[in-house]
Amino acid sequence: MSKLVRRARELSQSSDFTSAQKSVLFHLERDGPATVSALARAQRVKPQSMRITVAGLETLGVVKGEADPTDGRKTLIHLTPTFRRTLKASRAAKEDWLIGALQAQLSPREQATLAAAVELLQRLADS
Repeated sequence: MSKLVRRARELSQSSDFTSAQKSVLFHLERDGPATVSALARAQRVKPQSMRITVAGLETLGVVKGEADPTDGRKTLIHLTPTFRRTLKASRAAKEDWLIGALQAQLSPREQATLAAAVELLQRLADS
């Protein structure tokens, strides 16, 4: 299993980021734009620490701050369109690799067994 995870990570861009940065990127992708304060609360860190994390992401060009359209005093942090495209391409590469590996290494019966196991794991995760 660890080889599978390692291979997926090799295809990922996420190794370019710290764990704190990955958490922020995941939050922004999942929940949309947020203020630094909201990100700090969600990650349970001080706003000052979050500002440093966000500044690093801005330097890398993966997030950008813009005025909140409902309250111009606030700045909303969001993923850049370029980074969204990079994420999409990275996920597609991982999916292509995984599908190819499954088809090459597993019989149709084994693939069906794996699909059933995934459904069970999803049910556990949702409970």
